[in-house]
Amino acid sequence: MTAGSGTTSVILVGGGLANCLLALRLRALRPEVSLTLIEGADRLGGNHTWSFHGTDVPPGTLAWLRPLASYSWPHYDVRFPGRDRRLTGSYHSLTSEHLHDVVMAELGDCVRLNASVAGIAPDRVTLAGGGQLAADLVVDGRGLRTSTGAGVTLRFQKFLGQLVRLAQPHGLTGPLLMDATVSQEQGYRFVYLLPFTATDVLIEDTYYSDTGTLDPGVLRQQIAAYAADRGWQVRELLREENGVLPIVLDCDLAAFWPVADSVPRAGLRAGLFHHTTGYSVPEAAALADALPGLPDLRSTVVAPWIRDRVRRRWREQRVFRLLNRMLFLAAPPADRYRILQHFYRLPGSVIDHFYAGRLTLRDTSRVLTGTPPIPIHHALRYVLPSSSRSPGITANLKAPGR
Repeated sequence: MTAGSGTTSVILVGGGLANCLLALRLRALRPEVSLTLIEGADRLGGNHTWSFHGTDVPPGTLAWLRPLASYSWPHYDVRFPGRDRRLTGSYHSLTSEHLHDVVMAELGDCVRLNASVAGIAPDRVTLAGGGQLAADLVVDGRGLRTSTGAGVTLRFQKFLGQLVRLAQPHGLTGPLLMDATVSQEQGYRFVYLLPFTATDVLIEDTYYSDTGTLDPGVLRQQIAAYAADRGWQVRELLREENGVLPIVLDCDLAAFWPVADSVPRAGLRAGLFHHTTGYSVPEAAALADALPGLPDLRSTVVAPWIRDRVRRRWREQRVFRLLNRMLFLAAPPADRYRILQHFYRLPGSVIDHFYAGRLTLRDTSRVLTGTPPIPIHHALRYVLPSSSRSPGITANLKAPGR
């Protein structure tokens, strides 16, 4: 509690998606809490577009999350060399610009922008200028910074997106989540399209890659070529964003988040994201819904509670890490798309559960059975998590899109 006030005080460090959603839910559900949100940049949310399926979250969560979305559609498509498919169900995209505006309107003076943090402890935050802020609860949501020596073996989903205005309507009626008919020589690659208006479309060139290195120049050229191939004339570049998402092959929570580290974490910092897609909205929203309901909002209580939550979610995502090992280790780069093409043969309900990160036993059986897209004798080499461990895979990730 703030000294002498009897009021519980909470400081959220890092103004990315997870802490912004947590701030909004704390304000809505625990208005008596003294809340401070600290961000080192001049805006919240960075420069990102986050997306989620309506079935990724429970109806109660969707009720408050959907109004935050800037765009929504009733269906989406996927394209592969051997399969085209339209799937029904709502899909939503949330922009960092809108998130910033909503949070600033709700929290106002509780947000401190351009505030660099020098250190974090469970009961205080030390600012770069030397000042200190005391709190009952401090939550670190500054993004993922780790390596294989610190609990996770990673590969990456890296992308560059351009929001462009076309000279003529693009003709899309919903998102194209994966267009994998593009060249596949460097590994699984697809183009991701979000039609914001009749002429404005976000075009993202995306790779599932063994490295986190991004070459913006190459991806810009590929986006231009893709637009030209579709007969689109780009009239104006409105915005550009890029990101590198973590894809997990193996993990060890004791190394990733040691018990001795008693500062609560949120978002990528806590390891709360989908281990195959890198999507972070469902996990961020779930934490934002659950944490305000704790009767004791002190770091000493909240840190082990979040760690237990991470442990449970990581255990539930074992099948996703197995699929990642199949994708990155068992399949040659040019054939990796076949695994996703094979996946999209499944019933829509299984695909919904997959994106929500909550496969049932029956779902898992369906995902892992059928004629495999890679030789079974080769795939068996990578069933065990230890097969993925190799030195030199590192990450230094801020909360990106998706």
